[in-house]
Amino acid sequence: MEIKDAAKEWKAGQFRPVYVLYGKDRYRMRQFIDALTDKLLPPEERELGIVKFDTAETPIEEAVAEADTLPFFASRKLVLIRDASVLAAAQGKEGKLEHGTDSLLAYLKQPCESSVVVFQVMAEKLDERRKVVKWLKEQDALIAFQELQENELLQWTVKRAEEQGRTMGREAAQLLLARTGTSMQHLAHEVDKLCLHAGSGGTISNEDVEHLIASTVEEDVFALIDAMASLHVEKALKLYAELLLRREEPIKIAALIARQFRIMLQVKELEQHNYSPQQMAGQLGLHPYAVKLAAEKAKRFSAQTLGKHLSKLAELDYGMKTGRVDKTLGLELFLLSLAA
Repeated sequence: MEIKDAAKEWKAGQFRPVYVLYGKDRYRMRQFIDALTDKLLPPEERELGIVKFDTAETPIEEAVAEADTLPFFASRKLVLIRDASVLAAAQGKEGKLEHGTDSLLAYLKQPCESSVVVFQVMAEKLDERRKVVKWLKEQDALIAFQELQENELLQWTVKRAEEQGRTMGREAAQLLLARTGTSMQHLAHEVDKLCLHAGSGGTISNEDVEHLIASTVEEDVFALIDAMASLHVEKALKLYAELLLRREEPIKIAALIARQFRIMLQVKELEQHNYSPQQMAGQLGLHPYAVKLAAEKAKRFSAQTLGKHLSKLAELDYGMKTGRVDKTLGLELFLLSLAA
């Protein structure tokens, strides 16, 4: 099932007996549940009409029994089940509780008309070997919440500003995304802050983003590497000085630089095997947008050069931690060696 299909059904007053939400994007998952709650129950009925369970603490049979009971002082009942063991693919750890999924399957085949059950599965995938998952799939009850791609994130950011009566250009949205990262919760908070600053009917500019949204250490490290690779030594040293003024530890900065070099090297290696950006993201455990940025920066370095830089950083890290090298000066000399 698609999210938009569920929204159309709600608009027509139709609610399915069960929805199974899964994937990495917990923010949009939460939005789905909030939207369903708004459509299903009036505010005065929510205290008694919403019941929550967690399969890490409660057997699924108790949630089934609750769903099979008529609502008390409410027109409908919304049963929210947080799950990481009943429907989820194996995570490498067995749950402490045993769950009777036969009772769940029996209920789903004859659900209570006044109850809506929502599984919020805390996993990227479902265990499709299980009978109950197969049945739910046949009933088109599964909704995937995968992370948005860069273009989708940008569109979502611009649209959120438009919904509040503000205008935000794609360039400003890209800068915001670079500064906040890909967490939609954080992104939403920062968009709302920018909208408040712009005022009704206002425009959010690049300058607004630069002045109001603090750059992350990771972003500054990325910019620092880029400046050195472009032989902009003065700019790179200025960025390094700013990081030190913010009391960032040279050892931490060096570790972040090493991480970026390592990602760039991994991306270059995967590119040689014709991996797509999406496949690289899955292999490296990163968001596709982060892979795209790393791929762009990696073009400035050969794999051999990246390997040498990582070796130097390992030596520098050892020297800084043993006191053989002055931390601040040692990292500065390493940055100058990048330009050389």
